[in-house]
Formats: sequence, C-alpha cells, structure tokens
Amino acid sequence: MAPSADVSADARIGSGSSIWHLAQVREQAEIGENCIVGRGAYIGTGVRIGANSKIQNYALVYEPAVLGHGVFIGPAVVLTNDTYPRAVTPSGELKSASDWTAVGVEIGDGASIGARATCVAPVRIGRWATVAAGAVVVKDVPDHALVVGVPARRVGWVGRAGVPLDETGPGIWTCPETGETYLEREGELALEDR
Repeated sequence: MAPSADVSADARIGSGSSIWHLAQVREQAEIGENCIVGRGAYIGTGVRIGANSKIQNYALVYEPAVLGHGVFIGPAVVLTNDTYPRAVTPSGELKSASDWTAVGVEIGDGASIGARATCVAPVRIGRWATVAAGAVVVKDVPDHALVVGVPARRVGWVGRAGVPLDETGPGIWTCPETGETYLEREGELALEDR
C-alpha cells in the first residue's frame, strides 16, 4: 500500500492487493485478494470488489457498487449511485445523506469497463461483458455483450478472452483467440456445453 493512499481502518483489503498513490478506500469497503487500485481511484463506503480485479487510475466507484471477480475498471470510469441527483432539496436546502437513497452498479465476473465510461445506476453489467471506452450505460448489459456509444448499445459479443466473437453459423459464435464456441438464444449468449 502506498504511504499516500487513504485507506480506512474499517476497510478489508485482501492479501496481495495493492493500493497506489492518492487512492481512497472508504469505511467498510471490501477488496478481494490480488487486486490493484490505481492512483487517485476512489472506492466508496461498503463497496465490494472481488478477487483479481483492477481499478485503474482516477476511477470513481461509488457505493453501493458490487464488482465480481476479475473485473477491469478502466481509467477515469465512473460508477454512479444517484438516479436523480440534486445538491439541494426542493426548498433549496443542502441535501444530506438522509435526503436520498443510494442505488448501485453491479458488475459480473470477468467484465471490463473501458476508459472514461460511465455506468448510471441502477444498472447491471453481465459476466464477461465489455463496455467500450467513453460509453454511457443506462440499461442492463447481458453476459458477453460488447456495448458502445451514448447511450450504450450492443454491437457484438465477446468471449472470456475479451476479443469480439466471430459468427460461424446461425446463433453460433466462436472466439478467434481460444476457439471456444458460444450459443446465442433470445438475445443472450452462453458458452457451449461440451
């Protein structure tokens, strides 16, 4: 842990994890084993991050986000927590924590969120999905989906290796890197059982 990192004594950090310069990890945050939290990243109160995940420089992971194992959060990604943000109440008074209810982003195992993407809570990113750099996610993303744009829309599928899959037959998708075959049914993709 870098000496300049601000890590709450109430946070739980798994063995082998690194927290770099100027990162802040808040109270009750849970970071799994072998994770990397980059320079200037923010991990909110009670956020849960699975093992072998990477949170890159200046990412903002607001509570109550839950990240699975092996999740990649790119530089300057934002995971929001307020559906209708306002600094003040309708009467003009400064809002306090009791004036709103935080909602979170959930990210499945192996998913990747590209640099400067924003995930607007509440939203779920499926397992092994990829959100392209700069995308704005406003609705749930299926497992293995590749989404791009503002608002984000699915433009393809990705396998566990992270590369776009090739359609090798009707509803049959193959990873050019691993050779794994995936089957598409009703807008969802799953690894073929062998």
